[in-house]
Amino acid sequence: MDEIGAGGANMDTKILDSREVVAELVREARADADEDRFLTNRANMDMADRVISIVALVFGAVCVCALLAHAIDGRVAEVGQKLMPGQRVACDGVAVSGKDAPVLLVVNKPRGIVCTTSDKDRAENIVEFLDYPVRIYPIGRLDKDSEGLLLMTNEGELVNRILRARYGHEKEYLVTVDKPIDSEFVWKMSAGVKILDTVTRPCEVEKTGKTSFRIILTQGLNRQIRRMCEALGYQVQTLKRVRMLNITLDGLKTGEYREVTAAERQKLEDILNGKKNV
Repeated sequence: MDEIGAGGANMDTKILDSREVVAELVREARADADEDRFLTNRANMDMADRVISIVALVFGAVCVCALLAHAIDGRVAEVGQKLMPGQRVACDGVAVSGKDAPVLLVVNKPRGIVCTTSDKDRAENIVEFLDYPVRIYPIGRLDKDSEGLLLMTNEGELVNRILRARYGHEKEYLVTVDKPIDSEFVWKMSAGVKILDTVTRPCEVEKTGKTSFRIILTQGLNRQIRRMCEALGYQVQTLKRVRMLNITLDGLKTGEYREVTAAERQKLEDILNGKKNV
């Protein structure tokens, strides 16, 4: 890559004049990403990387990393420094030198771990718990007292496709309550229960023990199963998600994670694309 020549002064001026604008965009993106907005503002999670890419295109191959407290190969970058092939760029410790490969993980979330970064009692969140090398975020949530299957990804569009409520994608749970259940309980849970100023969609419920049952939901209201049980006079003791669409825990131990297999991903894509008999 050529050094900045006679027009370099003007180029430097443009870069320096843009310093605060770019930095502010990145600060705003990170602030949004740190808030509890995984579903509605997911695009902001990638804004910092996009800003860096756009600025690099506008100003040519001159490295813009120094504007944003970046480092190249672990050393603080300088304005005008050239970025050579194979070098690693990071901003506040997060790699931004290239687009990360798609990631989709199956996680068996333990109880006590939250899925947000703004828990009032400062409980450990799932991102901290996994400490995965690529920035990922949960598809939907499991509350702090629940456990089981959680999908985590760095693909914003995949989140939207899975969570769009109108598609009625299935989520399966195993639940235990504080007292024996009967056929009336199963029928009422299946037919729909009035909570949160609405009536839940009809769902599949199967008694699996004296105080336990299996339930398959096609919607995701806040603490839905717990609220449904409470409305019928029961308290949930344990709640574990074991399936989302075609993805299952498949023997995964509590606290462990695995990558979704190619076959699972293909079947998931088929379901999301509306293909029948998959």
